[in-house]
Amino acid sequence: MRIPRVLAIVLAGGEGSRLGALTDHRTKPAVRVAGSYRLIDVALSNLANSHVRDVWIVEQFLPHALNEHLSNGRPWDLDRTHAGLRILAPFTGGTGEGFPEGNSDSLWHFRQQIASFDPELVLVLSADHLFTMKLTDVVDTHQQAGADLTMVTTRHDGDASRYGVVKVGTKGRVEEFWYKPEEPPTDLVVTETFCFSGPALLEALEDLGGDEGDLSDYGEDLIPYFIDKHTVVEHRLEGYWQDIGTLSAYWRSHMELLDGTGVELDDPDWPILTAPPQLVPARVADGAVVADSMLASGAVVRGTVRHSVLAPRVIVEEGAVLEDCVVLDGVRIGRDVHLSGCIVDEGAQLTGPLEAGTNGCVTLIDGAGDVVRTEQID
Repeated sequence: MRIPRVLAIVLAGGEGSRLGALTDHRTKPAVRVAGSYRLIDVALSNLANSHVRDVWIVEQFLPHALNEHLSNGRPWDLDRTHAGLRILAPFTGGTGEGFPEGNSDSLWHFRQQIASFDPELVLVLSADHLFTMKLTDVVDTHQQAGADLTMVTTRHDGDASRYGVVKVGTKGRVEEFWYKPEEPPTDLVVTETFCFSGPALLEALEDLGGDEGDLSDYGEDLIPYFIDKHTVVEHRLEGYWQDIGTLSAYWRSHMELLDGTGVELDDPDWPILTAPPQLVPARVADGAVVADSMLASGAVVRGTVRHSVLAPRVIVEEGAVLEDCVVLDGVRIGRDVHLSGCIVDEGAQLTGPLEAGTNGCVTLIDGAGDVVRTEQID
């Protein structure tokens, strides 16, 4: 089969307001995951492992930490003379100027650049989901079905009302679509990974937005347009998938990772690539207790850490106890600090005596060391 001209667009401009303090000072795709990674690493690694070499990243909200991490695409072999990584930022002074107001609007603002690339297929990914997938399989499904849009779907055993929900007929044809329905009629949700036929996408953006734009999110305009006018099919994701949209989902994805039921990050045939900090390996002192946990480089543990994930340069002092926690970069957990079911943001310096954590809830402690949010675990 002839290899089509594929453009990948990763949408990484969202504020992530439901993550509270974790996104007060950084965009959601730059949030730390599994101690050693950033959330955007997952999307970029799926593309790199799928040998997709033209990758554009749409940015908007607080992109500075994200750009520093991206390192011009080097960790994913995207710092190339031909093809490679390209950053798309809001601009003024030409067609598409201004700030997008949603996912569809982001594509509309850069429609001229997409048209100039002249892609046969456009892969569109969100940068805030945990999953691994060979994206060339999605392309194969799209071509074999003669589709104009292929949506990656998955069965979801939780609250499907937060997502787009579909009904699928014979040969994977999407027959109906509901966007964040109060009472979802099926448990088959859209993962916000799409494969569009390039000409059909550009035509849709022109028809929906015209010269003014003002589009919104996929589910409110672009997807209904395609289902009404074009051939839309599904590509089913059978493995793990998690939308990191809430504190509960962020915490739960780490607990599942520790339990061995979460996303697979250590497959040598499908590595998750990143720009690692240049630090010494983690250190566990004499008398410390560490069980069922993940420690990133530069971490030092003198106390007790159970079923928790520590990011780089975290220090847990003697007498401190962590259980079911996610602790981000540079945090110091002092003596007689006992945390359970907590997420601790970067740079917090916690001193005891202090106990935090509520059964059945996840507690967020910000970089100033204050408990700022408690959320029921869904």
